[in-house]
Amino acid sequence: MTRQVILDTETTGLNPGSGDRIIEVAGVELLKRRPSGRHFQRYVNPRRSSHPDALRVHGLTDEFLSGMPLFEQVVDDLLEFVHGAEVVIHNAAFDVAFLDAELERLGRAPFESHCAGITDSLAIAREQFPGKFNSLDALCKRFGVDNTRRTLHGALLDAELLAEVYVWLTRGQDSLVMELEDSQQAGAEQAADLSGLQLRVLAASEAELREHEAILQVLDKGGKAVWKPTAAPT
Repeated sequence: MTRQVILDTETTGLNPGSGDRIIEVAGVELLKRRPSGRHFQRYVNPRRSSHPDALRVHGLTDEFLSGMPLFEQVVDDLLEFVHGAEVVIHNAAFDVAFLDAELERLGRAPFESHCAGITDSLAIAREQFPGKFNSLDALCKRFGVDNTRRTLHGALLDAELLAEVYVWLTRGQDSLVMELEDSQQAGAEQAADLSGLQLRVLAASEAELREHEAILQVLDKGGKAVWKPTAAPT
C-alpha cells in the first residue's frame, strides 16, 4: 500500500451508542511511508456537551464548538481524503464505531467501505510488545518521538505523532532496503570526483620505525603474535 492516512478523532465521551458524538477528526497522509505534507482536520459541532472527563482530555468547550460545522457538512471532505487509502488508527474499534454511528445517521455506508482498509496500530504494538503499556504516549517514549506538545489531546497532533510511531512500528525489511537505496542514491549524488587527486605518501622515519617495533615487542609477550610475518617481505 503506497498511500496511507493516519487518522484520529476526539469525541464528547466514550459511547456512541448512548449518543456521544465526534467533535474533531483529523488525518495525515503518508506516501510510501513518508509524510506527503497533506493533512485533513475539522472541528465538528456535536450539538451536545462533552462529558467532564472527556473535556479534561481534549479541552474543546461547548462555546468553541458551537460555531463549528456539523458532521454532515464535513463528511464528504473526510471521505474524499481517505478514499483509496489504507487508514491507520490507534485502537481502531473506538474511532470506527464513532465514524460508523455518524455515517449511519446520514444514511451512509460504514466507514471501512470508503477506504482501502483499516489497520489498528494498537494491535501491532501489542503483538510487538506484549504485556507492556502501548498507549500513544508510551509508544512515543519507547521510540523517542517528541510528544511534549501533547498537553491536551488533539486529533491532528495525535495523528502526526501516530504517523511517526507507526513508521517505527512497521520498520520491516522492505523499509530498510528502501532506506538503503535512498542512502546510496544520495551518496552517489553528493560524491566528489577524486579521480585526478594524487595523495602524497609519507614514509615513517627510522626513529618512528624503532618506536613501532618496541611497542610490538611489549604487546607480543608470548612470542606468538599473529601479526608477525613468517618471512621477511621482499
